[in-house]
Amino acid sequence: MRGRTWCPIDAEQRFTELYDANYRRVLAYARSRVGPQVAEELASETFLVVWARLDEVPGAVVPWLLGITRNLVRERRRALGRQAELAAALDLTTTAADLVAGDVADQVVERAAALRALASLSDADRETLTLVAWHGLPPREAAGVVGCSQAAFWVRLHRARRRLERAIEVALAAAPDNDQQEADADAQAQT
Repeated sequence: MRGRTWCPIDAEQRFTELYDANYRRVLAYARSRVGPQVAEELASETFLVVWARLDEVPGAVVPWLLGITRNLVRERRRALGRQAELAAALDLTTTAADLVAGDVADQVVERAAALRALASLSDADRETLTLVAWHGLPPREAAGVVGCSQAAFWVRLHRARRRLERAIEVALAAAPDNDQQEADADAQAQT
């Protein structure tokens, strides 16, 4: 059926036939791979791909559909793996002191200083840091995004982190001291 030009009615009818004939098999396969909670979503995503590639449907439809579902399962697992790695990294960097509620003003000053420090970096340093920290990419994948080797990316990341540390120190040093401001305000109020 390759090469045949479909009019919208034919395409809709063809898709409906494929869906009706194969949805249960795709759903059963998805359930066997990810469980019932996510299976329906994956089956729907599979047929979304089918709709987009309707003119590429081969004669052996079922293996093709299950291959699409398998790829979607793998993509989902990779995404969950990245989320788990990020959560684990956050757990490693979180201390008991971080969990204690501190002064909100101090947190605002520190956040503002960190954002000023990040903004003061070069575009390349910001991109390097945010690919790993905010977008959750492992350095191997981040290296592919910026178009360098993994080793070169590790060097870039190390240098960008050091520059960020220095920039944060400078930004915090330039931030007003809230305790001193409060003491000045109290002294002025008493006079």
